[in-house]
Amino acid sequence: MSTVKDAILNGETSLGIELGSTRIKAVLVDGSYKAIAVGNFDWENQLHDGIWTYPLDLVWKGLQGSYASLKEDVKAKYGVELTKVGSIGISAMMHGYLVFDKDGKQLVPFRTWRNTITGEASRELTELFQYNIPQRWSIAHLYQAMLKGEEHVPEIDFMTTLAGYIHWQLTGEKTLGVGEASGMFPIDTATKQFHAEMLDKFQTKVADKGYGWKIRAILPKVQNAGENAGVLTEAGAKLLDPTGVLESGIPMCPPEGDAGTGMVATNSVAQRTGNVSAGTSVFAMIVLEHELKKVHPEIDLVTTPDGSLVGMVHCNNCTSDLNAWVGLFKEFAESFGMKVDMNELFGTLYRKALEADKDCGGLLAYNYFSGEHLTGFEEGRPLFVRTPEAKFNLANFMRVHLYTALGALKTGLDILFKEEGVEADEVMGHGGLFKTKGVGQSIMAAAMDVPVTVMETAGEGGAWGIALLAAYMREKKDGESLGAYLNNRVFAGEKGETLAPDPEDVKGFDAFLARYTEGLAIEHAAVDHLK
Repeated sequence: MSTVKDAILNGETSLGIELGSTRIKAVLVDGSYKAIAVGNFDWENQLHDGIWTYPLDLVWKGLQGSYASLKEDVKAKYGVELTKVGSIGISAMMHGYLVFDKDGKQLVPFRTWRNTITGEASRELTELFQYNIPQRWSIAHLYQAMLKGEEHVPEIDFMTTLAGYIHWQLTGEKTLGVGEASGMFPIDTATKQFHAEMLDKFQTKVADKGYGWKIRAILPKVQNAGENAGVLTEAGAKLLDPTGVLESGIPMCPPEGDAGTGMVATNSVAQRTGNVSAGTSVFAMIVLEHELKKVHPEIDLVTTPDGSLVGMVHCNNCTSDLNAWVGLFKEFAESFGMKVDMNELFGTLYRKALEADKDCGGLLAYNYFSGEHLTGFEEGRPLFVRTPEAKFNLANFMRVHLYTALGALKTGLDILFKEEGVEADEVMGHGGLFKTKGVGQSIMAAAMDVPVTVMETAGEGGAWGIALLAAYMREKKDGESLGAYLNNRVFAGEKGETLAPDPEDVKGFDAFLARYTEGLAIEHAAVDHLK
């Protein structure tokens, strides 16, 4: 009987690496789809000249660091050196702007999803296409650079995302999975390629600028889940593992974004399913049964890794401000000489929120650590306010910060569920908000008014999801869809814990949201004043 050690020695494993906003995680998966080793590298985005970015040298330091950490975990657990795997997948935070000239030189620093600097381009392109083009999308960044007359634009030879860039360097292939590609430029779900008519419209609109490139030529190739996207080259193997131990020639699946890998990791690729990822940012995705009736700037239309249409509500802010408040409580405790375990502190404070008034006792907060496009903020200004008669206690304080972590999200979800009549049978939750059992889950169920399920495997996150996509590419049978593969092989017999929304919680969240919506003018005024 084959052991995990045998699987590692024989290369019968799948490797997934995901570059998230605060952590680069590597996961090694065996033939039973269990994570048998993990590696991590912590990092943070940097604000340079008003742009949220990650330098590419830090990208490689982090990628190599997470892989080295994985190798150490393999060695410690199984006593063997990791020299080969069966397949590899790369995932990263979606969207953003990475552009290179014909020699492969980076033209401007990486502009991440977190930037809200493309409002003019977003509006013009949404009008041109009659299709929502969010500020985060690559095409919005490109067009905004055109509108500003940035010097680098004529030199562009290739535009991609972070996942696409890394895959290119590892394989030499300029390609993207369709889910990730749908965050660059609109996808035609009939062809599962960039929308041809919209490409033509864009080219016509910018023709008078006289650039030497065409939009089709600078975009990556689009591939579907299960397709082979090249192999790890010798140079790529040394980039990933500078020790030279990792073998080249390993097949790689199309690179995907964290939205797509989240869908895979939560088995949410079929219609009427959905998932929500709640961490530094928060996004909810519902796989749609049909097109929406109208264009909504609050709703992004992306796809699953196998090309099905998804309604996505994406917010730049979720737990950053909440984490800052927990850090303040840690500092308070340490001032009294207490040793503080952060997991225990988070758990205690989160559970305290369950004792609060359902409407937070009249408290109000905004968690805008960075700009929030969905509610019209270009810059971050966290805010906590209360009236003299509000019930100001610890429980209500924690509940209002959990509520506001989902406040902008709920404004978008209400459009999806209440205006468009979209239905979801249940939503899978994953991310840091759900670590304290039952708390974030119940708050999310109240916000969505839909049952929320959290699986044990969801804790592995997107790195596990992209490892599954790498395994699917290698193992799929003729005609076996991604949904069938996940249902029948990966998640067969697996059950999570489901919490239905408490009607009183739903009422309480709605009461908070009315206050939140009314108070947006206060937040806008505060931002204007502090400028």
